[in-house]
Amino acid sequence: MSLSDYRLLTFDVYGTLIDWEGGILAAFQPTLDKNNAHFSREHLLLTYHELERDQQTKTPDMPYHQLLTTVHPHFAARLGLTAPTTEESKTFGESVGNWPAFPDTVEALKRLAKQYKLVVLSNVDRESFARSNAGSLEGFPFDLIITAQDVGSYKPDLRNFRYMLGAVQTEFGVDATQVLQTAQSQFHDHHPAREVGVKSVWIERPGATMGNMAENVFDWRFDTLGEMADALERE
Repeated sequence: MSLSDYRLLTFDVYGTLIDWEGGILAAFQPTLDKNNAHFSREHLLLTYHELERDQQTKTPDMPYHQLLTTVHPHFAARLGLTAPTTEESKTFGESVGNWPAFPDTVEALKRLAKQYKLVVLSNVDRESFARSNAGSLEGFPFDLIITAQDVGSYKPDLRNFRYMLGAVQTEFGVDATQVLQTAQSQFHDHHPAREVGVKSVWIERPGATMGNMAENVFDWRFDTLGEMADALERE
């Protein structure tokens, strides 16, 4: 099969289109500065990812920005730092909408939109995504937006993927064989997509840490979304 044989892309946004890891680290930097603390990038991200994953399992219906607010003091405690104030944790949670898009994202989306319907399947809440879309995603007009808040669970829960498949069948007449899950995270996206019969494109952002697994499953692999758009155009 060729990339051009498919009709619809479902995007993980944070980690694939937007710099999730850089956003988390920048939002946590004031806590590190307050404590005059220094840790490796990998240690910070792996610690954070474990705490976020556990909280998503405990509270699958909690909006993502509230979930980040909840995780923030646990993140500080796990690192042996002083407890943040309520306001500091709220600021951390509300940082989502300010995280930057990767430099190639918006232009690549415009190119891919010539071939595909473009659908968001994100673990954030509607409000946070709306801020990102109006901000670093420059108001890009996605064809459909599905958040964890809409589903009531967080990826890698298969309910999110089944919800998406039902929605794209209803909205566009597209079934699982015509969908490509386009994402960075093996944990959140590629493994569950494989379980529901959806092929995937791994956007393996260089240096990415969160969501990595020992076994990588994918049907195509590119470093950036721009490289995927290049490959599509070559076809």
